[in-house]
Amino acid sequence: MDTVRVAVVGAGVIGLATAMCISQQVPRCSVTVISDKFTPDTTSDVAAGILIPHAYQDIPVQTQKQWFRETFDHLSAIARSPEAVDAGVHLVSGLPTDLCCWLHTCNRRRISTLFLILPSLAIKNTKIFQSVPTREVPVWADVVLGFRKMTEAELKRFPQHVFGQAFTTLKCETSAYLSWLENRIKASGSLLLTRRIEDLWELQPAFDVVVNCSGLGSRQLAGDPAISPVRGQVLQVRAPWVKHFIRDGSGLTYIYPGVSHVTLGGTRQEGDWSLSPDAEISRGILSRCCALEPSLHRACDIKEKVGLRPGRPSVRLQKELLVRGGQRLPVVHNYGHGSGGVSVHWGSALEATRLVSECVQDLRTPAPASKL
Repeated sequence: MDTVRVAVVGAGVIGLATAMCISQQVPRCSVTVISDKFTPDTTSDVAAGILIPHAYQDIPVQTQKQWFRETFDHLSAIARSPEAVDAGVHLVSGLPTDLCCWLHTCNRRRISTLFLILPSLAIKNTKIFQSVPTREVPVWADVVLGFRKMTEAELKRFPQHVFGQAFTTLKCETSAYLSWLENRIKASGSLLLTRRIEDLWELQPAFDVVVNCSGLGSRQLAGDPAISPVRGQVLQVRAPWVKHFIRDGSGLTYIYPGVSHVTLGGTRQEGDWSLSPDAEISRGILSRCCALEPSLHRACDIKEKVGLRPGRPSVRLQKELLVRGGQRLPVVHNYGHGSGGVSVHWGSALEATRLVSECVQDLRTPAPASKL
């Protein structure tokens, strides 16, 4: 077999990153990205895009750290390049609430976290706690830049908190980043095809390998009842004077400044399929965020955004060989990243690409001759 035809189903950050990795690393392959929605209409477009590790059950902590590190290194290289503006990637300081859960999933104490961003591309980020965490220096501390504990003087601004951390991480403006990925994919000779897929078998025999990055679509395409929506509603507001971002301990209230707007959040509504903004929820988000940053009372150009995160107990990143009526279709699944997709997208894509390489190698290896 000369050229192996690979179809990537899904055009969010996971699908596009996977397609780009395959086109770069798997020789003699043609890649086609197939999706019914592309940017700006994907769930990834709603994401705030700050790199914050997320807890995944059944995935070793070191594997999660590797995915995070590979993603951090990838985006760092972009941030240092002339492509940074087009890709919407820059350094930003901050720390997420969920990180303690990533390290200690059994620790259910409520932790209040605050992120501060300073002006310019490099921004100082802090996370503050109402009680001292079990592990003051997390596993990922050597991935981000300049990790340290906050001083007592810094904590005086937050009298309800007794401990804090600070570091610099990365932020990508997701719509710009998705467009940049699309352009890079097309420049490599790969194709983008707008089409709704109802069954992965539709892609056979036109394609030799299918990579399923369909997120919530995997409920139907992969017959996976473990994946379900986790509804997220946010506000995008104009408040250019806000130069720091804040995230509370539950991770449900946060203020993330970006290049063109500030994202205020949020919600985590499991099993809710509604994409319609809820006015009462929006009022609650604005009220909570104003309690953390009173100047937001003067924010204007308020827009409501809703996305359905592909929630799953753990990421599904594995090979599967579909067989039907004597036909065989190699599939690589890469979905179920929930709210942590941006933070691990490149590392996850690299792992999926390794699995695709194995499938391609199998297709190119002649079957052993039968012995009579």
